Amino acid sequence: MAEWQDDLLSADILAGRGIEVEFVAWDDPEADWESFDLAVIRSTWDYTGRLEEFLAWADRVGSERLRNVPDLIRWNTDKRYLAELDGAGLPVPPTALVAPGGLVPPFGGKIVIKPVSGAGARDTGVFDEENREEGLALIEKLGDQDEIAMIQPYIDWVDEHGETAVLFFGGRFAYALRKKAFLPESGVAPVKPGTTVAAGMFDEDLMSLVEATDAEIELGAKTVAWLARRFGSMPLYARIDMVNSPGDEPVLMEVEATEPSLYLEKAAGLETSGGELFAMAVEASLA
Repeated sequence: MAEWQDDLLSADILAGRGIEVEFVAWDDPEADWESFDLAVIRSTWDYTGRLEEFLAWADRVGSERLRNVPDLIRWNTDKRYLAELDGAGLPVPPTALVAPGGLVPPFGGKIVIKPVSGAGARDTGVFDEENREEGLALIEKLGDQDEIAMIQPYIDWVDEHGETAVLFFGGRFAYALRKKAFLPESGVAPVKPGTTVAAGMFDEDLMSLVEATDAEIELGAKTVAWLARRFGSMPLYARIDMVNSPGDEPVLMEVEATEPSLYLEKAAGLETSGGELFAMAVEASLA
């Protein structure tokens, strides 16, 4: 996949063990995917505007070779998967969906609006009844783009404590990160010039290494185990993003199993580094 500085940490470790690593763009027409024993999706962040093309590519590479497997990728690129997680008994926030031209429910307090498909907090904002018109404009914009809008209550706990991202490689807990709150108090998140990604995603202190609570690790493990059962394949990598409630009960916000940033460099100082942990999982997948 496309080369990203963070990916080099594990790639160098694998190369040192005699495992040849090559970075190939997913849409490279010259790529011979059958020549590889394993294809690991990493920084394919240009796919969101070409989703069906990307999913068709994943299907062509196939479940024998691609990690994560194509069925999981297809499922994970549409945040309506939260309804299935809810049905499985995993804790998720209340979520309303608005199709293009559909009726918009009352906001009923502070909410977050975002597209069901997308990355980097694109077209994401915070609204309440006072700026409802701005929120309606974002929903209309998403509708004009033939996208479904997702509406969730804003969890104030995030303002002070942020989100916890629990990383699992090959089904095993690796480490946890804390993502600081970066959405604006009100309105659509501004984007970094020249991109569609929210500017806050580029903050150097966006992520920091933390110790996960037992409850956070347990929820992450339950979610990864459910994914393995659902798709018949243990995810090579999964980042489970969650928020703790004031009662210290974690709630799932997103399952990142397509192309999540793993922030391996943040875990470089662990007894077994993040890069080593990911390399070990990749090597095990080749066995």
